[in-house]
Amino acid sequence: MVIQIGVQALLTTIYVVGPPLGAAMAVGLFVAVLQAATQIQETSLSFVPKLIAAAVMVIFTGRWSISHLVDFMTTIVSQMEKVGH
Repeated sequence: MVIQIGVQALLTTIYVVGPPLGAAMAVGLFVAVLQAATQIQETSLSFVPKLIAAAVMVIFTGRWSISHLVDFMTTIVSQMEKVGH
């Protein structure tokens, strides 16, 4: 039972964090290739687009992420009730 909860917690973390992290990684890779091609090495040029991409993904996937977290917490609370008895 504990292992199931741990696996579910890890999967929930991946589901919630995955889209913003994936978008930031994709934008970071694109900016890195662009910087390498143009030989521009500006730190803010790589940070700001990744931050914007992550924020946009949080805005677009926020409702889905919250519902996934609520489902996970509902499951955890119901499991706690079973363990308590």
